[in-house]
Amino acid sequence: MNAADVMVSKVITVNADTPVEEIAELLLANRISAVPVVDTAGTLVGIVSEGDLIHRAETGTERSRSWWLELLTSNEILEHEFIKSHARKAADLMTHPVITVTPDTPLGDIASLLEHHRIKRVPVVDNDKLVGIVSRANLVQALVRRSQPTAAQPATEDSALHASLLKQLRGHTWWPAEINVVVRNGNIELWGIVESEVEKDAVKVAIEEIVGARNIADHLSIRAQLPPGM
Repeated sequence: MNAADVMVSKVITVNADTPVEEIAELLLANRISAVPVVDTAGTLVGIVSEGDLIHRAETGTERSRSWWLELLTSNEILEHEFIKSHARKAADLMTHPVITVTPDTPLGDIASLLEHHRIKRVPVVDNDKLVGIVSRANLVQALVRRSQPTAAQPATEDSALHASLLKQLRGHTWWPAEINVVVRNGNIELWGIVESEVEKDAVKVAIEEIVGARNIADHLSIRAQLPPGM
C-alpha cells in the first residue's frame, strides 16, 4: 500500500498571512494537530503544528531560563524561540522546509519517516502541490482495513484455489517441503511435518495472508515431538 491508498485528500490549509489565533481555532475546531501552509497556487510552503503554539507570550508559556543558562545559549536559538513565542502570522511561525512524501511512497517508508523525525503526520505532494496528508492514525486505520475480511466472493473451485495457494506459497524460500495443503469445500487443511513451532506459525500466517478469514484446520506436527522413527 502507498500514501495514495490511506491519505486524507481533503486537507485543511492556511496561507502565509493567516493569523496565529485563527490557526489555533482551526486546530481545535477540526481536532487536528497541524495545518499545512500553502501559497495561492496550492504549493506547500510550510506547516504549523501544536508544538509551534505551546510556548506563547499570550499564555505565559514562553521558554524561560536562568540568567547563566541564557548566557550559554546561542543568539540564534534565542531569536528562534522569540519568533515562535511572538509571531503573529503563519509565515513567521511555520516550520519549513517540510518533510514530505509523494502519492506512491510505500507505507513502510512513511512509518520510518514518522518515527525517525518524531512527527505525527507528513504532507503528500505531487509536483510540489499539496494533494493529501498521512498521519499515524491513517497508518493504524490501514492495518485495521487489511485485517478485516473482505466481502464474500463467489465460491472458487477447490482445485483452482489449491493451485493458486501452492503457486504463491512455494514462492517463499523457507516453505517446508513436507507440507500438504488440502482444500475441501473452500476450507483449508494443513497436514505434514514442520521443524519448529515458529515454522508452524509461519505456515499458518502465510496462508492467512492469502485467504484472509477463511477456516483453516491445522493438523501439522512438529518433528521433535514425534515418536522415534517417524
